[in-house]
Amino acid sequence: MRVLALDIGEVRIGLAVSDAAGRIASPLKVLPADVVLNDGREFRMLVEDWEIEHLVCGLPYTMAGEEGPQAASIKEKARQIASARDLPLSFVDERLSSAEAKRILREEGLDERSMRGKVDMIAASLFLQAWLDSHDDQ
Repeated sequence: MRVLALDIGEVRIGLAVSDAAGRIASPLKVLPADVVLNDGREFRMLVEDWEIEHLVCGLPYTMAGEEGPQAASIKEKARQIASARDLPLSFVDERLSSAEAKRILREEGLDERSMRGKVDMIAASLFLQAWLDSHDDQ
């Protein structure tokens, strides 16, 4: 089963995709939020070309393990996206995924400006991999 992860932000949405077996997550790309939220052509083609069967969306939790203040908005947006593409949707804890993505990109020698945009798709791949690992036996 091929899964697409969404790291939903106000301006950009980072995308990561699994392999066909649903075992390995890879960063895919970053799209403007309005393209994804409005089911724009580029997003529709991506979902069709990759034969996506499931969406996973990162949900911001506090360090105490409770849903963060942005969670309701992100849930609403994710449900809108899933509904437009008629795909099942799951949510996963995205705590610290952006910080880890920045650490990885810094190790590759990128500065803050060069990281812009890349962080979102790397973060999506990190929480997608965690979701895939937790669903490996199902």
